[in-house]
Amino acid sequence: MPEPWLSADDIAVHLGVTKDTVYSWISDKAMPAHKVGRLWKFQASEVDAWVRSGGAAVVDDAHPPG
Repeated sequence: MPEPWLSADDIAVHLGVTKDTVYSWISDKAMPAHKVGRLWKFQASEVDAWVRSGGAAVVDDAHPPG
C-alpha cells in the first residue's frame, strides 16, 4: 500500500511543532514538501529522513561548528 500524503496540519502533529513552523521550514530550511494546487503535501518518510539528517537543526550563529 502506498504511503499516504499528509497535510501541513498532519505533519505538524507528527513532528510536534506548529503549522507556522512547518511553513517556515519549507521556505527557510528546504523541508521536503510537494505543492498540490494551493496545498502543501508531505510524505512522513521524506520528512523523517530530513529531520534525521539535521534539516530541522537550529543553527547557533554565536557558536559555529568546528
